[in-house]
Amino acid sequence: MDMPTTTLGLIDRFRRGDRDAFTPLFEKYRRRLAVMIHYKLQPNTRRIEDVEDIVQETFCAAFEDLHAFEYRSPGSFLNWLSRIADHVIVDSARRRNRLKRRAEWTRFGSDTHPDGPHPMDSRSPSRVLIEQEQLKTLINTLNSLPEHYRQVILLAKIEGLSTKEMAERMGKPRETVALLLHRAIQRLRTLQDS
Repeated sequence: MDMPTTTLGLIDRFRRGDRDAFTPLFEKYRRRLAVMIHYKLQPNTRRIEDVEDIVQETFCAAFEDLHAFEYRSPGSFLNWLSRIADHVIVDSARRRNRLKRRAEWTRFGSDTHPDGPHPMDSRSPSRVLIEQEQLKTLINTLNSLPEHYRQVILLAKIEGLSTKEMAERMGKPRETVALLLHRAIQRLRTLQDS
């Protein structure tokens, strides 16, 4: 049986009515999803603030539709979030292209609306700034890697694919992908240490 802090445990708690289980679920995937979203965006829309907006919208949509999530394999929750993020990104681009800036409001949980999501971001402004700076640093470091190193790190560490799955997606032998990942991580660590 899953522990209540595993992804499936948190989802199960949430589905049984424990709305507080959504916050640790959000925190568990926030950074990985932010990096994934950054690389899904067009270069001219890759501001950290835009990424954070899309992360928030993605998790609001996930909150509303978590009952529809179906576990299939390890990584399926992140894949599900990624598909939601794809839709949010498309919707965001459509809004920009139409030059209409309509705010979409979600009623947060309250005494009169107990089923609504509770504000996920109860962090202090300084904490938000620190997290944004850490994200910028990580993205800048990833951007300084050669494309093939960045790609293999994103597949392994952000999307959580196995070596076999990465080999299939990249069209390379598994051993080649494993060696490429090893070298990419070494290079990433060297850049982070300097």
